[in-house]
Amino acid sequence: MNRFLTPLILLLLSTSMQSQERSNDVPKLVVGITIDQLRTDYIDMMQHLFGEDGFKRIMSEGAVYDNIDYGYTDVNRASSVATIYTGTYPSTHSITSLTRFNREERKEYDILYDKYQLGNFTTETLSPKTLAVSTIADELKSATSGKARIYSVAPEADMAIIMSGHAGNTAFWLSEESGKWATTTYYKELPPFVTELNIKNGLDSRIDKMVWSPLLRPFEYTGIPYNLPDFSFKYFFEKGDKYANIKHSPLINSEITTVACAIINKGKLGKGEVPDMINIGYYAGNYLGRNVRDYGAELQDTYIRLDQEIKKLLLCIDKAVGLDNALIYITSTGYTKFEARPYGLYGIPTGEFYPKKATALLNYYLMALYGHEEWVLGYHDKQIYLNRELIKKKELDYDEFLVNCAEFLSQMEGVQDALTSYQILHGEIDAVAPQRRRYHRVNSGDIVLEIKPGWEINYEEEKKENEYIQYNAIPATLIFFGKNVEPKRVSQPIDATEIAPTVCRAIRIRAPSAAKAYPIILQK
Repeated sequence: MNRFLTPLILLLLSTSMQSQERSNDVPKLVVGITIDQLRTDYIDMMQHLFGEDGFKRIMSEGAVYDNIDYGYTDVNRASSVATIYTGTYPSTHSITSLTRFNREERKEYDILYDKYQLGNFTTETLSPKTLAVSTIADELKSATSGKARIYSVAPEADMAIIMSGHAGNTAFWLSEESGKWATTTYYKELPPFVTELNIKNGLDSRIDKMVWSPLLRPFEYTGIPYNLPDFSFKYFFEKGDKYANIKHSPLINSEITTVACAIINKGKLGKGEVPDMINIGYYAGNYLGRNVRDYGAELQDTYIRLDQEIKKLLLCIDKAVGLDNALIYITSTGYTKFEARPYGLYGIPTGEFYPKKATALLNYYLMALYGHEEWVLGYHDKQIYLNRELIKKKELDYDEFLVNCAEFLSQMEGVQDALTSYQILHGEIDAVAPQRRRYHRVNSGDIVLEIKPGWEINYEEEKKENEYIQYNAIPATLIFFGKNVEPKRVSQPIDATEIAPTVCRAIRIRAPSAAKAYPIILQK
């Protein structure tokens, strides 16, 4: 009988060892870090200002990709985060911008607005339901039969919710109303340690005494050429839109790290039989979107402080699960918010485009052609929304109507081009590919405008900041660090849609439902 038992025991032991090897090959903790407006060139220029255990470490020990190509026009925070986590473009995942235009009500709403949800520590009503496909977080939850615990924390709601996806445990962001870490009732979990943090040490109880002043002396900020400051700076957060302001300063990143480490430690992430995931959003833009020319010291200070937060986070992860047991990836949102510059002073072509005037003139033109009616519903995000129901009711040729609109708009000062929805959806692919990848059949308008580079969109009396137009490519960073990652540096651009499949391959799960790109190979 022993003749038969011995091979059986050996087979069972072998199977158990193979299973253990497979289990050990998968990270215990996945950490996704998305840094709003992070730039590869700035990281490189400021290397001499960094410590040894932040960016320098992850760039020397990790796989660094200098240029993420998002592949579509008008990249913004919400759309880029959605592309990172779904592996597809806005035309498919439906997150085209921070807001969307409601044709029936003729007004803007947050892109994640959901009137059926309530907020915890906020009056915002948000959920991930606008997100039309699955995310990395969703696939991890599904692959582990719900066992994986998935959390996110970011300054802004859109980042936090999109990173947690439909199936995450919860998502936290800083409420600009209360100064508390807020979430939505869509997610069923509200960890007691975050509630305790809100009550005992909330930002609202400290912000009036917080000051952002430089870490270095003025002459030591030598990371950005032609920008050596003559004097120091100091910012207070005791008045006005103080919570909104601090979210656009480096001080928010320290708050983010505190919450993230609390979730990792008190939530005991990475301690179970399946991988857990935490997604973290940081800010690396200039203060209130100000000009780098005038606020270069502030931007350098932001990167130096961010480097310190990366170091703190790595220490936290190392103590919790060990860096060898974690997969960490750092991505950029792939855009930079520019404050308008006085190009006119140097003879550089510039001007102002007024959306309200443009839509009013277009409506007058259409009234002359088709009758005294309200043909234009509104303008949103460089797009014109037409009264489709009226056009149908009047039995007008919709395609011809669009062409007339586009021809009129393209003659306006400041308009580089005007594309119709038909051109974008049915035109020659190579000619309209970037616009097509961003265009969503439900959320997007009937006419898409391309404003001339160097021009400024002036929103006139609206409570909305003017928008400065610049089309130059932004060198956006992608870094993989940790378990099974071979150190390397790649300058050749990679598509942003490759990120999600790569993360999913590393943790042995299927890619999100709309991800079509192949994963990047991280090890030999």
